[in-house]
Amino acid sequence: MKKNTLRKVLRYASRYNVLIVLSMLLAVVTALLSLYVPILAGRAIDFIAGRDNVDFKAVFAVIIRMIITILITSFAQWNMNKINNKITFRVVRDVRKDAFARLNKLPLSYLDSRQTGDIVSRVIADVDQFADGLLLGFSQLFTGVVTILGTLVFMFYLSFRIALVVVVLTPLSLFLARFIASRSFALFKEQSSARSEQTSFVDEMIGNLSVVKAFAHEDENLEVFDGINDRLEETSVKATFISSLTNPGTRFINNIVYAAVALFGAFACLSGAMTVGGLAIFLSYANQYTKPFNEISGVITELQNALACAERVFALIEEKSEDDGLKSEGNTFVAEGNVELEDVSFSYDKEKKLIENLSLNIKKDQRVAIVGPTGSGKTTLINLLMRFYETDSGSIRVDGTDIRDIHRSVLRSNIGMVLQETWLRSGTVRQNITLGREGFSDEQIIEAAKASHAHSFIKRLPNGYDTVISENAGNLSQGQKQLLCITRVMLHIPPMLILDEATSSIDTRTEIRIQKAFNRMMQGRTSFIVAHRLSTIREADVILVMKDGHIIEMGPHSELIAKKGFYYELYNAQ
Repeated sequence: MKKNTLRKVLRYASRYNVLIVLSMLLAVVTALLSLYVPILAGRAIDFIAGRDNVDFKAVFAVIIRMIITILITSFAQWNMNKINNKITFRVVRDVRKDAFARLNKLPLSYLDSRQTGDIVSRVIADVDQFADGLLLGFSQLFTGVVTILGTLVFMFYLSFRIALVVVVLTPLSLFLARFIASRSFALFKEQSSARSEQTSFVDEMIGNLSVVKAFAHEDENLEVFDGINDRLEETSVKATFISSLTNPGTRFINNIVYAAVALFGAFACLSGAMTVGGLAIFLSYANQYTKPFNEISGVITELQNALACAERVFALIEEKSEDDGLKSEGNTFVAEGNVELEDVSFSYDKEKKLIENLSLNIKKDQRVAIVGPTGSGKTTLINLLMRFYETDSGSIRVDGTDIRDIHRSVLRSNIGMVLQETWLRSGTVRQNITLGREGFSDEQIIEAAKASHAHSFIKRLPNGYDTVISENAGNLSQGQKQLLCITRVMLHIPPMLILDEATSSIDTRTEIRIQKAFNRMMQGRTSFIVAHRLSTIREADVILVMKDGHIIEMGPHSELIAKKGFYYELYNAQ
């Protein structure tokens, strides 16, 4: 799993191969110049032979060369870090872009079955964690590898035997780091999951804070939050503790290596096989050789966390989209309004039947009302018409064309929809009515607002149609929000309409006026009206009475009342 995730990360990074190559070249320059500094220091030590026997001229020349080398190294390292930041955040930008693009293409079944906070956590928090690990990897991995290879070459050149001691002992730190990393990955994955659960809970509580306060549920929510928080703390402490063992463990082994080099080097100096300056160089190289192992072990630890988060993000990106492969370009389907359902069966949970063998034939320009008790399948039928969900079996045809042969965006452009649940974005009233689309004049927008009876309250807003409303439109009442959504449909009048409890939040007087506007709007269009208040659908051409996913009665209002069946009971109950 980790290998697959790492492969996906590298695939994103490969888009910036030029920057990666440049970063690696700068890493080579930084590492080699860093290795050249100990050589200069060793030479300076050898120029200090003893008391009153110092070659000051040579020492100063070496010091100047060291300063120049350090300045060049610093400049190269600064540029390398700048490039690494650029690579990291471009990769992160691409991952987030793909994740958000995938969200727009995912079917409603995916979004309905997952908590909003979990999805938000994947796109925001998990990607941030992934970025931290990736940046650390780019910053230290290249330089560390080059430093290790460079010091090996120089150490074997200076003393084959001492270098062999270093090479034999150092891999122990890698085995230790790998052992710990393999155990920390699962914990980091669990930590990421707990963080996601916490984000989901906070998002849910903030979104429904008024309900929480109304039912005095604050203490219970605090207990639930504390439980999630404690679980996150427990997994985080375990993951951090186990991963933190890597650095001291590798440092312990590396200090043993350093002590062994000092011991063998001292004997070499006593035997005359090495100068004091040479030993200083070797000790410096031994330190530089082991240092990248400490850094790489730290990188490995961070990468466990990064890969655990990346795995969750890539799982989102790779979710199957609802894209049906039909190109919207050239697909100029314009509906007339004839809708036919043939043996349609569908259920959200395949073990629980909902709609079975439903057949229906709606003629052009008919106003079809759908009524029935909660859970009878009214909204489900609308979801199938809009292709928010696909049928399990059977077919739905519009003007003789199976809707699966019509691109979703084209199909939905032929249907106007007003839901009980309003959706408004952060922006001006005008932008919310037009949905940001160009080509509508002020006169058209005002005419649509007058038709929906929204014009009067819009005029009273501080800046009229240019008033900016917040994301959840907290400065508007629920009824005013719904009026704006109705205005939106009044402006974009398509061949077919779906009104799902469209006037549920509006006062009775305004509802009567809007019903008249709806009646004008529905003339010449096929309309589907979902309603609980049966008084609002008396004028419908056909009323479908649904129960347990089946149409048990069908006909106009007067005919259904005369039957004195289930519809008659519903109507009289109101």
